[in-house]
Amino acid sequence: MKLAAQENIVPGKNLREKFANLEKYGFEGIELWGKGIVEREKEIIKVSSQSSVKVTTICAGYEGCLLSDKKEERERAVKDIKSLLKVASNIGAVGLIVVPIFGPPRLPDLSPWMGVKELEKKMLIEILTRIGKTAENVGSICLLEPLNRYETHFLNRLKEGVEICNEVDSPGVKIMADFFHMNIEERKIDKAIKEANSFIYHIHLADSTRLLPGYGHTDFKSGFNALKEIGYDKYMALECGIPGKPEEDLPKCVKYLR
Repeated sequence: MKLAAQENIVPGKNLREKFANLEKYGFEGIELWGKGIVEREKEIIKVSSQSSVKVTTICAGYEGCLLSDKKEERERAVKDIKSLLKVASNIGAVGLIVVPIFGPPRLPDLSPWMGVKELEKKMLIEILTRIGKTAENVGSICLLEPLNRYETHFLNRLKEGVEICNEVDSPGVKIMADFFHMNIEERKIDKAIKEANSFIYHIHLADSTRLLPGYGHTDFKSGFNALKEIGYDKYMALECGIPGKPEEDLPKCVKYLR
């Protein structure tokens, strides 16, 4: 188990202090926000090279939408994602977390010829085929994140992400499993993890309350057992709220999860 946390929940006046605090609390990694990360690249490389804590992933940070009804918005998203994949490789991260679309569909419903979700899936596969080639070339991973139905109408379950990855057929496109979203969408988290198996390249941790693990009713033990069974050896990053003082709650959370 390699634990990480998103940079925004970690105490510290600067990146160096955040790395130092994570190391002190017992974490192995940090997940960084994508917005503005190009300008921070040299600093990140310098700080991480002097710490046992490593960068796990870049979370979002691109403009546009891969499933927009506007071509220029789709192309902007593709351009930004390709750029961030290169940054991810440079800073030693696993890859970039990507959500294809938030909210309702933007493409037209072309029934009876083709429903909107079918059209979206076909378009996304074409787009990800291009993105996957870039990811392969730079040595990074595009991590598709399934979200719950209240945040997106598209890509809610791990198996849907696996279907897309199979169609794209690129080692540069995998999925990320988020315990908060799985708690809503998956009938059994452990079963979903086992079925997704080697397509899972990153994990987000949050309880059913969207707070730190231990502040809700999510069954982490069965999920962790499933991850152990499939041989998962990558990072699991906290993406959640902290009810108390981070300097107290974060080390407690590490002990709870281990």
